[in-house]
Amino acid sequence: MSEFLFVDANGNANASNDFITHTLTSQQQEQREATTSRKPQNIKFQREPLVFFIMRLNLKAVLMLLIVAVMVITLGIYMRCAAFSFSPDFVRQLGGRRQTAEALTSSAAGQDQLSPLQDIECAINQEYSIHCKRDENANEVYVPFSFLRQYFDVSGAVTTSGTGGGNEAAKFNWMHSNAKVNLPKGKYDPRGVFMYFENYNVEVRDRVKCISAAEGVPVSTQWEKRGYFYPTQIAQFALAHYSKNLTEATPRIHVLEDADGNQMDWTTPKTSNMTRIWHPKFNTSIVQFETTIGYESAISIQLNQTQDLVLSVDLLLVTNSSTLMVTVLNRDTKHSYTLHYIAAELLLSVQESNIYYGLGSGALNKWRHITRDLHIDVQKGIVMGDKRSPLKVRRSDLEVLSVAFLGIGFYDNVTLSTSDHLAHFYDAAEWFVHNQDTKTGGWSNPVRRNLNGFAELRPGWISAMGQGHAISVLARAYWHSGGDMRYLKAASLGLQPYRIYSRDGGVLAQFMEKYYWYEEYPTTPASFVLNGFIYSLLGLYDLNSTAPGKIAREAGKLFTQGMYSLKKMLLLYDTGSGTSYDLRHLSLGVAPNLARWDYHATHVNQLLLLATIDSDPLIAQTAERWKGYMFGKRAKHN
Repeated sequence: MSEFLFVDANGNANASNDFITHTLTSQQQEQREATTSRKPQNIKFQREPLVFFIMRLNLKAVLMLLIVAVMVITLGIYMRCAAFSFSPDFVRQLGGRRQTAEALTSSAAGQDQLSPLQDIECAINQEYSIHCKRDENANEVYVPFSFLRQYFDVSGAVTTSGTGGGNEAAKFNWMHSNAKVNLPKGKYDPRGVFMYFENYNVEVRDRVKCISAAEGVPVSTQWEKRGYFYPTQIAQFALAHYSKNLTEATPRIHVLEDADGNQMDWTTPKTSNMTRIWHPKFNTSIVQFETTIGYESAISIQLNQTQDLVLSVDLLLVTNSSTLMVTVLNRDTKHSYTLHYIAAELLLSVQESNIYYGLGSGALNKWRHITRDLHIDVQKGIVMGDKRSPLKVRRSDLEVLSVAFLGIGFYDNVTLSTSDHLAHFYDAAEWFVHNQDTKTGGWSNPVRRNLNGFAELRPGWISAMGQGHAISVLARAYWHSGGDMRYLKAASLGLQPYRIYSRDGGVLAQFMEKYYWYEEYPTTPASFVLNGFIYSLLGLYDLNSTAPGKIAREAGKLFTQGMYSLKKMLLLYDTGSGTSYDLRHLSLGVAPNLARWDYHATHVNQLLLLATIDSDPLIAQTAERWKGYMFGKRAKHN
């Protein structure tokens, strides 16, 4: 607060505690200014009043109190925060952000020292260019892996490893080959597992249209879309199931009905009839059924089987309208399918959710043992019904809801099991017995085959690989059945094409008019396919080790002849970084036909197996060198 002074006409200053308004005339104002200018030294100020001093003290006290209050409040907040704890997740996130910030700061600092990657054009053998990156400081050029994959025929993928929570470490896996080498577990046994075929699942292949209900073997679409019986594929189907039977656990078998000790409560409509009768020929009871036309008259049993999906039944149908029906539910999509096994010359047909398989006209009035993998039958039916985007059905999603019979007929031994490998094996063995050309001894291929540069193979050609596979099946069937001569006779007759030249309808060829070779594809000129030749040798070895007397000697002679040629010609397939599929580069004078990695792996697996029955170091050494090619190794240069 300010103090106000006023001066009288005599120049005396007076103080006042009140606010005074003083008005001066012009003359008085001029006189005052003149007096002030003449006597400034004579002006006297009175002492400040106490009230003004107290007011200044009050303002300072208020200010000090405000400062103290602010300090107290701040201290109180600090003490409360010290007792507060953040959640662990927040602390981790905060720490992660801090680390990220530090990393960015470090990276930013490093950028001052390391220059960023620069774009650079990569000229590939002066033929074309691709976009690459360059690290000038490190003197490195980075080439896209998408280019390397195609250029060098390699593969790679980024994988992560860690415990989760954002701590996964990324790693790039570079692989020259995705194919697998299967090391032999011991000396090859012609009565045991065939190579590594326990890993084969022939029926699930896309090029298998279905498993024929009439024959019980796969129908191929590999070279003809409508489907045909391909002996090589049928033999692989048999050898796979034979091998699985030796390597897998004993299957679980659920007997539904055998008309004796196991009987089910079948639902029988009033218009239908079902009776269990004695069959004197089989010395057992069987079930006889007779229904009217219409699905509502079928006799049936309701089930809830979710894992046992292989159906087996002994069946005799009397009329064309007689049918075995199985309803299966996809528990994932809640969609059900009805499989119909009918007495008709039909391969596979689909009408909405109804899938039909033909048992053949020969199924009438004749007992048949039928084994069906219901998962495969449903899947193939779905593919047939929607070829553009077929649904892939998982085996674990299927549930068998019911089994039913319609028409007139007999049945027995209705079972569901997890597998029935031997039944599939013997179905194939029977196919080879009944579909062999008794004049040539061969199992012919009913389709055309075109190999680039070679003359077209017309329907009816015989494959040494198919012959060898079939003989391997029949030799095992002969041994496993306890000596069924039908299998031995068919296997022995199957040796005949090995002695006949390709140009005359057999599979025999010669290399440089000196070394005998068994042709997978009997082309003109000879193609000398390696993997098919070795498979044909294994069939000969199997028969030589299983058959008695003369048959064994004939097979052994052909095997020895083939092994001699293999040892002389084997290194012709070595490219220094892989193998050739065949020798067309010598037969046709063209570029080598390099084997894909899966075929190269087959070459390695075959040699490793042969090394267990032939001690010649050439076989084992070549197998090891070829195995190294699969991991990027190459032959040395000069």
